[in-house]
Order: sequence, then C-alpha cells, then structure tokens
Amino acid sequence: MKIVVQNNSICLYNTEVLKRYHISQLDYYGYKQNDSCLEKYSDSIEPDLLKITKYLDEELVVYELSEELSTILYQSTQKKKKLTSIFTKAKTIKEEALLDDEFNKFVDFTSALPRKLKQHQLKSAYHFYTLQNGANFSVPGSGKTTTILSVYEKLRIEGKCNLLFIVGPPSCFQPWKNEFKETLGRTPDSIILSGSSKSSRKSEYFRSKEDAYELYLSTFHTALNDYVDIKKFFSQIGVNVFLIIDEAHYMKQLGGSWANALLEIGKHAVYRGVLTGTPIPKSYKDVFNLFDFLWEENSPLSEDDKIQIDIWEKSNKNEDIKSLLEARIGPLFYRVRKKDLGLMPAVFHEPILVKMNEVEKSIYDSIKAKIFELNQSDYFENEEVLNKLWRGRMMRLRQSVSYPKLLLSAIDNYSENILESSELENKIKNYDKLEVSGKLEALSNLVMDLRKSGQKVLIWSNFIGTLKLIKKHFNSIGEKAELIYGKTPVRKDDTILIGEEKTREDIRDEFLDTESGLDILIANPAACAESISLHKSCFHAIYYDLSYNCAQYLQSLDRIHRVGGSENNEANYYFLQYENSIDQDIKKNLEIKAQKMYDIIEQDYNIYDLDLFEEDIEDDIAAYKRIFINK
Repeated sequence: MKIVVQNNSICLYNTEVLKRYHISQLDYYGYKQNDSCLEKYSDSIEPDLLKITKYLDEELVVYELSEELSTILYQSTQKKKKLTSIFTKAKTIKEEALLDDEFNKFVDFTSALPRKLKQHQLKSAYHFYTLQNGANFSVPGSGKTTTILSVYEKLRIEGKCNLLFIVGPPSCFQPWKNEFKETLGRTPDSIILSGSSKSSRKSEYFRSKEDAYELYLSTFHTALNDYVDIKKFFSQIGVNVFLIIDEAHYMKQLGGSWANALLEIGKHAVYRGVLTGTPIPKSYKDVFNLFDFLWEENSPLSEDDKIQIDIWEKSNKNEDIKSLLEARIGPLFYRVRKKDLGLMPAVFHEPILVKMNEVEKSIYDSIKAKIFELNQSDYFENEEVLNKLWRGRMMRLRQSVSYPKLLLSAIDNYSENILESSELENKIKNYDKLEVSGKLEALSNLVMDLRKSGQKVLIWSNFIGTLKLIKKHFNSIGEKAELIYGKTPVRKDDTILIGEEKTREDIRDEFLDTESGLDILIANPAACAESISLHKSCFHAIYYDLSYNCAQYLQSLDRIHRVGGSENNEANYYFLQYENSIDQDIKKNLEIKAQKMYDIIEQDYNIYDLDLFEEDIEDDIAAYKRIFINK
C-alpha cells in the first residue's frame, strides 16, 4: 500500500491489503473512498499522518510513504526526541536532581542583573529557560514577573528574541513596567495596547523593526479584537517575540473566543509562557488550553488523554486524574508555594474591640431591629426577591459599622426604606456634628502610635465614603494621607503631567519613598488589592472594616507580605471591630474561607473553585440567615 499527499489530502493507494475492519476504522478517521484511493482532506498533515501510521503499525499493515511524507515523519520523530530530552531535563531540574554547569552559568548571568534573584526564583527561571515554553503556577507574591524577565533577558542577549509581549488584565501593566526597570536596570520602550481605537493600534503593530517597542502590554479583549494584526506583526522578519499570558486562568473557557485568539497568536511567537496562581479554576479540563498554547504542535495531553480526564472527572476519579496529569504535564510547570518563599511569618494581632459611641450605637441598634422587623414578612416573597432584599440589608448593616452616613446612599437593586423614623434619619444626616465614631478614634490612636516609631501605615476600607472620612480626619490633625480607590486615575504612560490629578502610581511611589513624608495610605480592596505592592517600606496594615469577599481580603494581605521585603521584615495586620456586631461574623467566616483557599493553593493538582476566590452573593445571604433567621 502506498501513502502519498496530494492537494492537502492524504491518499492511500493499493488498499487491497486492508481488511474490512481496517476500512471501518479509517472511515472513522475520515478517510473516504473515491475512484482510485482512500482519501482524507487534512488541514494539518503531520498529526493526521502520525495517527494513521501509528494505527497501521499496530495492525502490522505494510505500507510505503512518499518521499514528502517520509520527510515529514522523520522531522516529526526528531522533534519528538528533542522534546523528550527537554522534558526529561526539565523534570530533573524540578526535582532538583540536576543543577549542572549550565545552571551555574545561568546563575552567573543572573548575578549580573540589578535585581538579585532568590533561590526559588533561580530554579524557576532555569526551568523556564530550559523549556523555553514554560508555565509558572507559583503563588502570588513569589516573584513570577522577575523570573520571566530574567529568562527574557538571557534569550535576548543570546539573540533568540527581541521583544516581550504581555497579554493580561490592565492591573498587571504597571507592575510589568516597574519590574522591568528594577530587574533589568533599564526603562523599556513600551506601549499599552488598550482603550484606543483599533485603527490607531494597527499602526503600532507595523512600525519598522528599528522603531518597534521592546515591551507590549495588551488586554485579553484587545488581543481578541486585534489577533489577525498581532499574528502578522509576530510573523514579520526580524521580529522574535516572547509571548506571556499573565493571569492565564482567563483562558479557562474551552473553545472560548479569548482562548482561540491566544492559541492562534501563540503559533507565531518564538517563545511562550503562562503565569497563574490558579491553573485549574473550575475543572481539570481548564489546563488543556494552557498546554495546547505552550506546545501547540506537540501538546503533552493527547486527545485520548483529554477524553479520559473528562470521563474520570464525571466519575469523581480525581486521584486517577492527578496521576495522569503528573505524568503528562508535571515536568512542564514550576510551582512555588507560600511556604517555600522564606518570608517571615505574618503577625495577625487579636482584633481591637471598640465600644460604639452613643449615637452610632443607637443607629446600629435601630438598623438591626428594623431588619428583624422586616424579616417577619419575608415569607410572602419568592427566592430571587428575598436574595436581593437580604443582600441589601446586609450591606446596610455593614455600612452602619463603618460610617453611619453611608446609610443615606443608594444600593443597586435594593430600594427598601430602612430609615422610616425621621429622628433616625436626622441623626444620620447630622452624625458628623454629633460625635466622632469609636472606630475612628481607635484608628487614630493606633496609627499615631505606629507613626511615633516611624512606621508607614496602610488602612483598608470597603466603602468610599469611609475612605474619604479617614483621609479628611488625618489631614485635619496635620498628618499627610493619600487615598487610592476606583476613581483614582491609572497612569497611561510614563509621562507625568504637571497639574493633573495624582495617579495610583504617583501615590504608590510617593508612599514607598521613605523620605517623601507620605506615611499614611488609605485604600479600597476592590480597587487595588491586586495592583500595588508596598512590602518594601510598609509593614503595618489596618482593616477598618471587612467584607465577605475572601479573594480581595487575601490579595490585600499580600500587599505587604511578599518576596523582596518580607524576608527580613515582619508584616503586621490589625483589625478594628465593634463589640457585639456584624464585624465578628465577617472576620470569623473570612478566616474559615481563607484557610480553605490556602489549603487548596498549596497543592499542585486541585480544582481551585474560583467561587472561593471571587465575590459570591451566597456569602451575604448565608450571613443573613445566620444572624436573622437561624439565630
């Protein structure tokens, strides 16, 4: 039997040697009988050729390949041997069984960089450099960005790549620019590909090689919209791209438009990498796209593997899945756990219990009593309506332990009049004239004690009105304080315009500067729990109030407890709580959820269940039931 390729089709001639069941199997593979041969149109000759030759070899069918197909098969075999060698070496590096002369040379190279890599970063970087298409699944705060930049610089100096293209959420852009300068000692020519029109972005992709940027920063949305132009850009002569997907768990949607666009773009990059601390957010199948992206031509997970994982997952055979994943992708990613970072243990101080002052206590008691009253008639409502009511009421209760005047603001999808009494409403409207809240007094005392010893202080609150109140208070007593929240602008580029409103980056940089005089930073976890790192000069964080959002809480903890500062400096966390209030319920449930998340994060092959890591309406509803129904 002769096998040839004609017009993008694989053709089998002289098929008399095939038995009937062979013909049936080939029909299943897509081979159809025409006048002279069995033929299959193929978009990708190599994988189809490998599939049929493997089957024919297993069935001991004798065949002859055309010269063209023989060459394709030989090249594929050689490539597979090379990859097997790389995979084997990566496995030994990961297991720390191989730290050879090449590793020592790599260490010598990194020692010349302005930023010195930690031991775990060196091993992670060398593992990535060996693979050159790598995955880093280390925990937040472990220095993944620094690791990648050191690999990029090594490849750039070797002449193997000349630009770094990052696709990720907007919050990662400024950290990449900052880390680039701090790690490599130079400010890159960079561009943010987001927010402008597609036509204006198009011109940026087709600059001359001499005028090209070194660092490109794109959102997932931009990559989806521009992927045709990006592919052309990557394919230009002289453009050798190192493509990184940051927060790569956004590729989790199998067949999703983002994933498909990135898979297409990735084919035209010289080197590829994925970074995420949560590689398996919802299902074991979520890793498929990550490794298909990295190893587009030779994915370590075969179609049979993927089918088997799907079957096992439906049967809850998780241990079988973990064993298969370890065998197939274990050598291909590097993971540093929190316990591996060598950080000083963080200190969680016992909550500071504060007694409510007279007016705020009367307001809190009135709100809580009103909610109990409203709860009596809830059985008339359907579940959807009840969920909205309960969530709104919990928001009101949380507002009342943060700043009473927040109760005057509207809440989306919640319209209950919880302030029926004009006396109560007047108390709230005039609250600032009547008293200073107990929490604000306690906060002021704590901050000033820390300031006496020269400490910088980070204050967290979930409410904008409270943030502004705290800033106003410290400014009024002569303390310089700045605020970062959702409306604080983000720096678009490296230019600073005189007279413009301060950006988040301006405020952060000023706060980090030990000589600036800015020693109090007030921030909202929803706006900057991910986007600022303060661990080099700030070691004290105070939580004025908390929400049930555990993801934001854990991210906020990491702002002052990270690699590059926390090895020798103790991170301290303080919690202000009103006695006998909702504050205790929130903190208790955050601690339970946080422990679950930490237990999951420390393991390699666990489904992360991003519901744990994202705000969940069910948390507010469960809290409402605990406090008002099941009491």
